[in-house]
Amino acid sequence: MSTSTSGRLYEYKVRDKQGRIVKGRIEAANEGAVASRLKTMGVAPLEISEVSTTGLNAEIKLGFGSGVGLKDLAVMTRQLATMVSAGLSLLRAVSILAEQTENKVLAGILGQVRGDIETGHSLSVAFAKHPREFPPIMINMVRAGETGGFLEKSLLSIAANFEAEVKLQQKVKSAMTYPVVVFVMAILAVIGMLLFIVPIFSGMFESLGGELPAPTKVLVWLSGVLKVAGIPIALVLVAIAIWWGRHKNDESVRRKADPMKLKAPIFGPLAQKISISRFTRNFGTMLGSGVPILLALDIVGETAGNIVVEDAVKDVREAVRKGEALTAPLSRHSVFPPMVVQMMAVGEDSGSLELMLEKISDFYDDEVEATTEQLTSLIEPLMIGVLGVIVGGMLIALYMPIFSIFELIG
Repeated sequence: MSTSTSGRLYEYKVRDKQGRIVKGRIEAANEGAVASRLKTMGVAPLEISEVSTTGLNAEIKLGFGSGVGLKDLAVMTRQLATMVSAGLSLLRAVSILAEQTENKVLAGILGQVRGDIETGHSLSVAFAKHPREFPPIMINMVRAGETGGFLEKSLLSIAANFEAEVKLQQKVKSAMTYPVVVFVMAILAVIGMLLFIVPIFSGMFESLGGELPAPTKVLVWLSGVLKVAGIPIALVLVAIAIWWGRHKNDESVRRKADPMKLKAPIFGPLAQKISISRFTRNFGTMLGSGVPILLALDIVGETAGNIVVEDAVKDVREAVRKGEALTAPLSRHSVFPPMVVQMMAVGEDSGSLELMLEKISDFYDDEVEATTEQLTSLIEPLMIGVLGVIVGGMLIALYMPIFSIFELIG
């Protein structure tokens, strides 16, 4: 089931050797080629139809991901490792996963992977045909497991790695949920008051005459601006959000945004800890799975999630390729704290680098959790205070003219 760029994409329905109905997709020159290839796989074609790639049937991709997340991959690899260790053939295990996976996108891709395995391809080669869904770290660890004869161990390492990453992401998201919700509520409250409450008071003040206090004038002016420019401002914000979703991973954008993330007053240290945790976890996992150190360094930099760390790892890779020790070039980059460099140096000297990287990763995972909890406990009262100041300040500005109403009436 080749996924090369040549040929057309066809959807098929076949009956396998066990008599079950199986669906999938395949690329070929025409329907005859599809039928011929399915027959060589030992299955009976029941239905073949070309998949439209234009119009309403085309896949809509706006830069929001492929539909396969790390959690899906973690569950899939752990289930695959369990079935392989239980004695099931790789083809049978992938077939079961393709039928039982709840994620429809992943199920379709696993159907194609199953077809590639049926035609003699290895699992890593089949995965490599889908680089958007299967990250390089996964492909190379599977390849190392196949070469060294420990595929089950590699799959378990991948699953543990992805599960740890998902856990880390969930910690950060859960910590940021409350502040974001409060911030959104504050914005909505301000917009609601400017659009619906301020105009009522403004009309009342104008009917009474007299000079309005400066804070009230500012609110009335903001209300007028929002009425006229509210929709254009909303459209601009939506356009910025769409642009950011499409281009946030562009190198030119990352080179400007990522250094700023690390230098941010409160969130910079948190971003650094997350990047180091990812780097050490992925590096240790790949080394433990038998991936050569130069190849591992070539991959783990990209998985750190920050281009500053990625550039530092590239420099380290070049230094190691020229014969330097691993930790010497690491110490030249301030993004890696001295403790990380020292622990890796001890691991390198004692031959237990993989174990030391795991300890560093666990340490920074705990640090991330502690930092997010501290940020949450700090941000919650601050956000409530900010919300109170904003809404309270607007109410005071609205009621200030009322104190002089009796003088205006008299």
